[in-house]
Amino acid sequence: MTPIYWDAAKIELSRQDPTLAGIIARHPGISLQRRADPFSTLARSIVGQQISVRAADAVWGKLVGQLQSITPGHVLASDTLKTCGLSSRKVEYLQDLARGFSVGKFDGWDALEDDELVKRLTEIRGIGRWTAEMFLIFQALRPDVLPLDDLGLRRAIGLHYKDGAPVEKREMLEISEPWRPWRSVATWYLWRSLDPIPVEY
Repeated sequence: MTPIYWDAAKIELSRQDPTLAGIIARHPGISLQRRADPFSTLARSIVGQQISVRAADAVWGKLVGQLQSITPGHVLASDTLKTCGLSSRKVEYLQDLARGFSVGKFDGWDALEDDELVKRLTEIRGIGRWTAEMFLIFQALRPDVLPLDDLGLRRAIGLHYKDGAPVEKREMLEISEPWRPWRSVATWYLWRSLDPIPVEY
């Protein structure tokens, strides 16, 4: 599912920022897509923490193969999650997440404001601010998220706006100010400038 605001955001960003206009023009016909349900999105982000994309894909494939369907009930019922290549800590995180969903901790999440949703998500062990922000962008399809701790975004902003020089969070905020209220879209295209293959959660 592509966000309903996507085309309008592209037009507005292209008008406001010549650099983004060029990046957007070089990546036609693709957009952010919501692929999974909320639980699977968060579970996959936990699986992928601190390992390469290739390793995360391999572990996720084994997990899907073992559980057939990634649901809170299946995660809680399994006692062999470590055989998929998960660390003991990640198993604990997935189980905590599954328990949270099972007791309705996330009911009504889509009605929460961005900051409230980040707070709710980061109450679960294994979910930090970055993971919560990825959830807001890829699952909740919130239009104005700027993940300041994302290394790819920081690198892209430095590359395109600072002649490749390192960029601090304060500078990221200043540079991104004209992108409001479409900072999620700007972020997604800046990621594409580094890697044309879209990341999906």
